[in-house]
Amino acid sequence: MKYTKIPGTDIKVSKICLGTMTWGNQNTQDEGFEQMDYALDQGVNFFDTAELYPVPANAETYAETERIIGNWFEARDNRDKVILATKICGPGAYTAHVRTTGFSTHALKEALDNSLKGLKTDYIDLYQLHWPERQTNFFGQRDYKHNPNDPWEDNFNEVLQTLDGFVKEGKIREVGISNENAWGVMRYLEESKTNNLPRVRTIQNPYSLLNRTFEGDLAELSLREDIGLLAYSPLASGSLSGKYIGGQLPKNSRFDLFPRFAGRYNSAQALEATEKYSEIAKAHGLTLTQMALAFINQQPFLTGNIIGATTMEQLKENIGSIDIELSDEVIAQINEVHGAIPNPAP
Repeated sequence: MKYTKIPGTDIKVSKICLGTMTWGNQNTQDEGFEQMDYALDQGVNFFDTAELYPVPANAETYAETERIIGNWFEARDNRDKVILATKICGPGAYTAHVRTTGFSTHALKEALDNSLKGLKTDYIDLYQLHWPERQTNFFGQRDYKHNPNDPWEDNFNEVLQTLDGFVKEGKIREVGISNENAWGVMRYLEESKTNNLPRVRTIQNPYSLLNRTFEGDLAELSLREDIGLLAYSPLASGSLSGKYIGGQLPKNSRFDLFPRFAGRYNSAQALEATEKYSEIAKAHGLTLTQMALAFINQQPFLTGNIIGATTMEQLKENIGSIDIELSDEVIAQINEVHGAIPNPAP
């Protein structure tokens, strides 16, 4: 395994981060236990979850993933071996079954206390805001369209003040954000610098061969301000395993079980790019999965590559990608495809 540190801290984390959002829906608790056992044995010490998981989210399974992880900590007595990240969900119709109060002080306290209880721990290493409260472009929305009637009011200072209280209580160690844009990151940094509040250490955004939008303003911001990327959907929800090439729809695959997720990652352009990337991988003796993950592992702004799997075979291949180093020739060929078909799955 290869390791780095959460920027600005001494917290050592594996570059491969274990994603957990299928546990409690596509995966049973026993399967989640097996994945965590294997990952930890392979040197993966960084786990990412969220109060909202499993996905798709609903009231019946709310926080089940955190409960599975908490049960594993209790059964294995190994909380000290894991750097644990979780998130409070943002507002919206998708999360109305959780709460409708955004990142208010009450909401943050309720969410954190519920997560600590479910995870059976007294602290979270990295506490993240799952997506912005304001109306902006994320989750596949390409362009920002300003709404002058957005009811949200600037509360960056209030949010950081509340999180600062959690740090002082010992309930969280560091703060991260997710699905954020450059303006939001700037505002968090401004408040932390001006008012001596907790500094955002990481940003969890989509990043894959089919979505390299992070390489715009956010990459510069990441490197100049020392904020590490936690890359989610590195295989574009499984598309970059190649399983959907040629119109295939394997039974019990994500797009088979949840067709509404296919639109973001499975457009005609995305499939065309995926086929071209697959040809590059084959020409160099790699699987598409190996090449797609290795590309991310080599990025200078990366702190963690959040892999997810529903089978042990997938998990082993994903974790094994850390041992693959892509040559300059492979990178050049990848960039040629990217130049021709840029970001088909935002």
